[in-house]
Amino acid sequence: MNEQLDDVLDREHLKIASSKARSAAFVIDEVLISTLLFIVLWDNISQAKSVEAIIGLTNHFLLEFMAIKIVYQTFFTMQYGATLGKIVMKIRVIEVKTLSNPAFFSAFNRAVFRIVSESLLYFGFLWAFLDPYRRSWHDLTAKTVVIDA
Repeated sequence: MNEQLDDVLDREHLKIASSKARSAAFVIDEVLISTLLFIVLWDNISQAKSVEAIIGLTNHFLLEFMAIKIVYQTFFTMQYGATLGKIVMKIRVIEVKTLSNPAFFSAFNRAVFRIVSESLLYFGFLWAFLDPYRRSWHDLTAKTVVIDA
């Protein structure tokens, strides 16, 4: 356990967000972004002749999809301290050092390492279940923590 973090959380009366709330926020964000991509690619998807063609199409736009996710995560985390999913679940991200919304570099770092965690079979997310503060790899690298709003 991190006594310094415990002291800060206790002094400021902050509560770590539950794994359930974080998981629900993740699903909401993924559905939103996937729906957006689906709408953007609808013309191409509707012309695909098979499931394999649709899979090939989505693979072709994988880098764009990752870029959209990074921009989405960075902007909302920096601007509001929460993505739309986190806002719905009433949780938010704060920098441990400042106890405020993450600055651009922290938010960007968090977004990039979130993609890394996803790419590595979600091990970075599973890490949060072992961490006493429920921090995933992207929280650890960005020095952030997710709290109840």
